[in-house]
Amino acid sequence: MKVWIIIVLLVLGIGSYVYFTANNNVVLEEDSPLVNSNEFDAAMEDMKDKVVEMDENINSKANLIAEGDFREKAHHVEGKALLIENEGKKIVRFENFDTLNGPALYIYLSSDLGDGDFVDLGPIKATKGNINYEVPEGVDTEKYNKVLIWCRPFSVLFSYAELK
Repeated sequence: MKVWIIIVLLVLGIGSYVYFTANNNVVLEEDSPLVNSNEFDAAMEDMKDKVVEMDENINSKANLIAEGDFREKAHHVEGKALLIENEGKKIVRFENFDTLNGPALYIYLSSDLGDGDFVDLGPIKATKGNINYEVPEGVDTEKYNKVLIWCRPFSVLFSYAELK
């Protein structure tokens, strides 16, 4: 009888942890390296009265290298992953991102859809919004061309985007 009580308590504890973690959404809106925000805000203000050349607002130092739509694997996801080079540094940017939260979600750059050969970009910063992750210097982004949302405790691929 005591064993069953312990099992039930463990199941309830784990279930509660997973449920409340999954429903804990965090929103983050980080500036895009592709747009100089001060010039962009000024241009949007000017657009009320006249047409503004949007090309003037693009930061010439930042370049879009690759992009890909997020795809569902274990959980629903929306948004796009961008690979941007800005002043010699590479950034993975999530745009219009929306996913379910989970326990210990990490962002990986990987050569495949597993956790055997990857570069760890760190824990997920937010489950919704526009988010930037710095790529460590020297990472071969042609080899590591898949962005994974990986749940470490359960070794589960939540979702991914292939950068092309």
